Amino acid sequence: MGANYVLVTGATGLVGSHVVDNLLGKGIKVRAVARSKRKADLFLAARPEFASQLEFFFIDDLNTPGVFDDAVKDIDGIIHIASPLKYDVDDYEKDLILPAIQGVRSVLEAAARSAVKRVVLTSSFGAVLDMAREESIPWVYSSKDWNPITFEEAAAPTATPQDAYRGSKTIAEQEAWKFVEEKKPQFDLVTLCPSMVFGPLANAPSSIRDLNESNRLLWKVASSGPSAALPPCRFNFWIDVRDLAEIHIQSLENKPCGGKRYVPVAPEPFTYQMASEIMSEVFPSLQGKVSSGVQDVKTHIHVDREPVKEDFPTVKFRTFRETVVDFMNQVSNLS
Repeated sequence: MGANYVLVTGATGLVGSHVVDNLLGKGIKVRAVARSKRKADLFLAARPEFASQLEFFFIDDLNTPGVFDDAVKDIDGIIHIASPLKYDVDDYEKDLILPAIQGVRSVLEAAARSAVKRVVLTSSFGAVLDMAREESIPWVYSSKDWNPITFEEAAAPTATPQDAYRGSKTIAEQEAWKFVEEKKPQFDLVTLCPSMVFGPLANAPSSIRDLNESNRLLWKVASSGPSAALPPCRFNFWIDVRDLAEIHIQSLENKPCGGKRYVPVAPEPFTYQMASEIMSEVFPSLQGKVSSGVQDVKTHIHVDREPVKEDFPTVKFRTFRETVVDFMNQVSNLS
């Protein structure tokens, strides 16, 4: 597709920062959307060589109508990653679901009034899986699968925070496909539905608070002690953040990706037992700190990786060992 100027939302987050670095490294100009000027200033300060290629656009509230109208000026491609991911909220509808839906609507409406050629939307494996399906039933998840959760179920006070988040991602992605189908804009849409995202941060973290939800679970394995239980591992699907960033860029640039939905996961399964064993072997300084336990790989549940292999043939997925070691090298001295 040959994008020259790309808008990236969620640009200072785990995935977004790697996406921005990837784009900059390819010589593509980036307008990064952020809420925090402090984070933006730190981000820019860490990349002085890209000062002429990178600028920030500040947005306080995704619910504000027309909030992206100025952000898309002169832009020809959008990667929309930003979405609320916080479990400690008072009102699922107000704090998670509606902001996710409105964020997608605002981006797409602004894109439809611009020269944008393609929008890549970061969804989630949570928009694919069906938590009600009996876990013992063999299944191959694919891009055709949708989480059947309804708005009412996700917003209910009795919902778990995880279900509310999965519901927000499901409904927001469905809103995006509905927009494209009904409005028939000049751009096409690609959606990505990754599972657990692990790996080092683009900017070295200063504290554990800087970690995303997935990486915090790796940190929990590394720091909770041998008597602590491993985090639950219902599914064995994951992807290194650096590989996911490359897939975002290729989704934007590769013509065959237009109009498609992908479930990008690494070919190798993971468990937190594997993470524990890697940490104990590679980092002797963690002796007495690493959690241990036994977790099986669910060999009867898979993801259909053929569409990703076919449309992203140059992506060489990192091993789980490489991902864990790179992450721990970055955070092992934090407390």
